[in-house]
Amino acid sequence: MRVLSLANAALIAVSLCGPLAAQDHSSHGSDPQPEMDHCAMGHLPPEQCPPKDEHDGHGAMDHSSMEHGSMDHSDHSEDRQDEHTDHGSMDHSQHGGTPDKSVPGAAPEDAVPARAFEGPRHAADAIWGADTMAPSRENLARENGGMRTGSVLLERLEARIATDGGEDGYVWDAQAFYGGDINRFVLKTEGEGEFGGELEDAEIQALYSRAIGPFFDLQAGIRFDPEPDARGHLVIGVQGLAPYMFHVDGALFLSDRGDLTARLEGEYDQRITQRLIVQPRLEIELAAQDIPERGIGAGISKIEPGVRLRYEIERELAPYIGIEYEAALGKTAKIARASGDDPDGMKILIGLRAWF
Repeated sequence: MRVLSLANAALIAVSLCGPLAAQDHSSHGSDPQPEMDHCAMGHLPPEQCPPKDEHDGHGAMDHSSMEHGSMDHSDHSEDRQDEHTDHGSMDHSQHGGTPDKSVPGAAPEDAVPARAFEGPRHAADAIWGADTMAPSRENLARENGGMRTGSVLLERLEARIATDGGEDGYVWDAQAFYGGDINRFVLKTEGEGEFGGELEDAEIQALYSRAIGPFFDLQAGIRFDPEPDARGHLVIGVQGLAPYMFHVDGALFLSDRGDLTARLEGEYDQRITQRLIVQPRLEIELAAQDIPERGIGAGISKIEPGVRLRYEIERELAPYIGIEYEAALGKTAKIARASGDDPDGMKILIGLRAWF
């Protein structure tokens, strides 16, 4: 009986091993796999795949043995990009931002919507009434650009000490204004003389000044010279701040005797400290014709370059020292020599600048 039992067991083993030997053992260690659906995996184009239900085959697929490295995921990545929009490439310029005015057909920068003109010109009028608000608006305009102010500037009040043995003298140069930012009345005066001697030159100008730009005023008016001989002039000129902070004052003068002259002044304040300031200055005088009674010849009649060093004790009060060269040129120099005067000379300056 024992022998028969062993024989039966051997036959069963042989019968089982036969089918197993014919199987493909390349996937040992994994569960038996059903036939792969290559259409669902994206290995075949859609036209070669039969229509199937959307969920067919997904439950039976075992992805543990798939070779994902060789699978084509391009279609799936595109689907995912459709489902999940790439926010990095989205144009958010229209979400709460300023529209791109460079787009053809866009409204210009200065476009005003029509609804801006629907209400009253002054919104407060709808509440308080136009008659009540009118005085307030006038006061606002006056206090913000319409105020009238005045100032007096003593530009130069100085003693001139000759370095070449000539006569010592003095000079004054001052101006005052009163008015607003646009229209002003300007009064100017300047002159010179010798200590212990007579007044050599003096003039007074009364001018209407109108702003022609942010930094320049156009001035016109009259000038009266009490010395060396009484004479009147019509005046037209400009005054202001040129580029690079140069103070410029230029004018043409037409006298009551038909003489045309001109003067150009320029100066520059260079701060060394908050109180110590160096000021180069240049003055040039010109004449269109000879004026023998005043010792002036046609052309550039006089030039005065100089430099001053001032110290501001207060902003309104600044004493200074300096040096200046004064020279008559051209025909004016010849007239000076003919009359026995020296046409040029160097002066040491001691003066005061003030304003209030």
